[in-house]
Amino acid sequence: MRYRFHTLDVFTDQPFSGNPLAVLPEASGLTAAQMQTLAREFNLSETVFILPPRDPAHTHTLRIFTPTAELPFAGHPTLGAAWLLTALGAIPLQEPTTTLVFEEGVGPVTAEITVDRGQPTFARLAAAQMPVQGPTPPEPALLAEVLTLEIVDLADGDGRPETWSGGVPFLCVPLRDRTALRRARLNQERWAATLADQAWMSQVYPFCGGPADPTQFHVRMFAPALGVAEDPATGAAAVAFAGYLARQAGSKTGRQRWQLMQGEDFGRPSRLTVEAEWTEGQLRSVWVGGAAVLMSTGEIDVPELPA
Repeated sequence: MRYRFHTLDVFTDQPFSGNPLAVLPEASGLTAAQMQTLAREFNLSETVFILPPRDPAHTHTLRIFTPTAELPFAGHPTLGAAWLLTALGAIPLQEPTTTLVFEEGVGPVTAEITVDRGQPTFARLAAAQMPVQGPTPPEPALLAEVLTLEIVDLADGDGRPETWSGGVPFLCVPLRDRTALRRARLNQERWAATLADQAWMSQVYPFCGGPADPTQFHVRMFAPALGVAEDPATGAAAVAFAGYLARQAGSKTGRQRWQLMQGEDFGRPSRLTVEAEWTEGQLRSVWVGGAAVLMSTGEIDVPELPA
């Protein structure tokens, strides 16, 4: 059968930057095996398949695949799907905000599209699961080896590596500065021997603070276990990172907004906005947002796969 697809650049307002995404807006009839084959064919960090909702109160069901695995949740496919449906007129736009609710593996995910003069201008999603902290990471010396760095390249002071998950787990590793982050390279051999089979640690998320703005961070994300050598922008990681940042803020009650810069070191600059609110030390809400650009439209023939 022939299926229509679109590609978008997400977490950017400029073409040929951000995180590329393939979207199949009418994916009914595809099996999970066919979806995985298509994701491998597109070979982007994620491909999202839009299906009718199981609950009529929701907008659609989303199934999200990397080239090697299905994910219960991912940020840029969720935002890209919302942006595409509104940009194509499949979901009527209401100013100033249009709300959609997607069924994903983590549960219902709310997405909001900011509308100005009949056009989408910004998209954000509410985390369906609040970030939770995971097990203690390995010693800093091992993490430096995995990132092909020296131990002095890791941040000192109060910042420590931690594992966090908002549905998908990430190993957050603070580095000393932007130079160290730029030099980081995943050592595949050390990663495979130490972290690859650790569910909470196989996705490695090094970061550093912006030198002039305490609310700005530069981040990278390596996920070879998911078929993604390095991701230009990672919404699910931004959700998890909000837990780290909220804990680092040190206040029992607060609200904060951060800017994350990702993909800068390989020509796909991305900007993610993260907002979190917490009360008595407990996270109450996390939002991740950005813009998107529709890049292409086409059709693809999907043959039946052997059982």
